[in-house]
Amino acid sequence: MPTTATTCRPIATALGHQEREVLHAVGCGLRDDEIAAALALSEDAVAGHLARVLVKLGLRDRAAAIVHAFDSGLVVPGSGPRTQAANPAPRAPTRADTGPTMRISLLGPLQAWQDGRPLRLGHLRQQAVLAALALCAGRTVGQQELLDGVWGTDSPGTNVVPVYIYRLRKTLRTGDGRPDAVIEHDRCGYRLVSGRVDVDVSRMEKLVTDIAAADRAGDPAEAVRLCSQALDLFRGEPLAGLPGPLAELERLRLNERRITIAQRKLEWQLRLGQHSEAVAELFALSAAHPLHEPVAAMLMRALYRSGRRADALTVFDRARRRLAEELGVPPGWLLQRTRQLVLRGDEAGLAIITPLG
Repeated sequence: MPTTATTCRPIATALGHQEREVLHAVGCGLRDDEIAAALALSEDAVAGHLARVLVKLGLRDRAAAIVHAFDSGLVVPGSGPRTQAANPAPRAPTRADTGPTMRISLLGPLQAWQDGRPLRLGHLRQQAVLAALALCAGRTVGQQELLDGVWGTDSPGTNVVPVYIYRLRKTLRTGDGRPDAVIEHDRCGYRLVSGRVDVDVSRMEKLVTDIAAADRAGDPAEAVRLCSQALDLFRGEPLAGLPGPLAELERLRLNERRITIAQRKLEWQLRLGQHSEAVAELFALSAAHPLHEPVAAMLMRALYRSGRRADALTVFDRARRRLAEELGVPPGWLLQRTRQLVLRGDEAGLAIITPLG
C-alpha cells in the first residue's frame, strides 16, 4: 500500500503553491467565494487555479478534485474549516498560530482583508493613502510625503491626511478593537505596525530574493517554482485605478517586475527543455506586451526549439510591424539576431542569446 508521502508526491511536483492551497480548500468543501476570502484572491483567480488543477491532475470535475484531495492525503478526514467551525469549544488561536490577521493586496486593485473578511476602504484618495503606507511598510511616512505621493501638485492642504488616517484606523481595527493597532503615528508621520499586516508586495520581493538564491545555487527547478509563486500574487494591473504620482510610478515598477519574473521563469523552463510549457505562457505574455522585444525573442526561441520554425519567423514579422506602426522604429539587435539564428538553424547560438545573460 502506498504511503501518504508517496500519494502526495504528484501534487507537490505538478501543482504550484496557490494551486495546492486551492485544491486543499476545495477538498475542505469551501465555495469559490469562501476560498477567495481565505486566500485573498479574486473569485476569477480561484476559478483559474482550479481549472489548472483539473487539467494538471487529469480530473473530470470539482467532485473528482475533492476525492483526489482526500486520496492524496492533502485533506485529512475530520479536519478543515467546516469541521473546525462546527466545534463548540475551539481553542482560541494566538498570534503565533495565525500570524498577521490583516492582509493588503496591491498587486491588482487595492484590497484588504481582516481575518479573511474584505474591508471597505473608502474613496480612491483614501485608498491611495493606505497604498502609500503599505508600499513603505517598515518605515514612517510623513504628511508631506503622503501629500506629494497621493495628490502631487494638487495638494489640498495637510489637514486632509489626518482625516483619512482617522477613517482608515476605524476601518482597520484589529480583533482587540484598538483603532491604532495597525497604523501608528509619531512626530515624523505614520506607518503600518510591523508584524500586524501582510502586504503582497513584500511577499513578492521576498520571493525575488529567494529566486536569486536558487539561481546562484544552480537549482533551476526551484527557481521556476518560486517564480510561479511570485507571479500567482499578481491579480491584474498593480494599484489599478489609484490616483497620484506614487501609484503611477509604482504601477510601472511593479509591471516591469512582473515581466522580469516571467522572463526568468520562462528562460529557466527553456533551459530545462520545457519548450511546450514555455510557448503557451510566452504567447500570453507577448499578447499582453506586444512591444516588448525580449519577450518576442524568447517566444521565437521557444517556437524554434519546438520544431515550429515558420511560427518563430511569423512572430518576428508581427513584432516588426507593431514596432513600425506604433513606435516608428525597426526591431532592435536582440530580435534581429534571433531571426538570423532561426534562419540559419543555429542551435548553439539560440542557446546562449538570452536576456538573462
